[in-house]
Amino acid sequence: MLLLNHTNYILECGTDEAGRGCLAGPVTAAAVILPEGFENSILNDSKQISEKKRYLLKPIIEEQALSFGVAHVFQEEVDTINILNASILAMHLSIDKLNETPEFIIVDGNKFKPYKNIPHETIIKGDGKYLSIAAASILAKTYRDLYMEGIHKEFPMYNWKQNKGYPTKEHRAAIKKYGITKYHRKSFRLLPDQL
Repeated sequence: MLLLNHTNYILECGTDEAGRGCLAGPVTAAAVILPEGFENSILNDSKQISEKKRYLLKPIIEEQALSFGVAHVFQEEVDTINILNASILAMHLSIDKLNETPEFIIVDGNKFKPYKNIPHETIIKGDGKYLSIAAASILAKTYRDLYMEGIHKEFPMYNWKQNKGYPTKEHRAAIKKYGITKYHRKSFRLLPDQL
């Protein structure tokens, strides 16, 4: 059973990212502040539920959240500042988009940099413990997946609509055959035998 709040603050924001391990496309983060008394029996860490349920939850979260924000940090910046910094930047940018200033931020994982002067806490596997982080994980994942489906049309040979840029065998075989695109992260090991 996921908990609504980690603290006694009313405006507690949960944040999470999607796409850290991908070879192509942005890392995407979301920030969500849920209202007091929010309940949802199927909301969970985005990795624990089906794609169908994620898309079912997306509009529910958007309608019922007190505030939410979503931000992409694209592959050029991932290559420049590294994936960890890009993930934290995406979270900061998603918090920037909230129309309420959070009083406390709970972050999925164990790495974060202070955002303004707002207190925060990192929570390992937080997306399976707190509703706001789970909600952020759903929005980050669905927005990123939709973006990847969009660029799939430009480069269908990598099958991003299926693998979403993750390092599947098929994705790596396509990189070997066709080379890389402007969407690939050049700082990542795109092929296992890469020098």
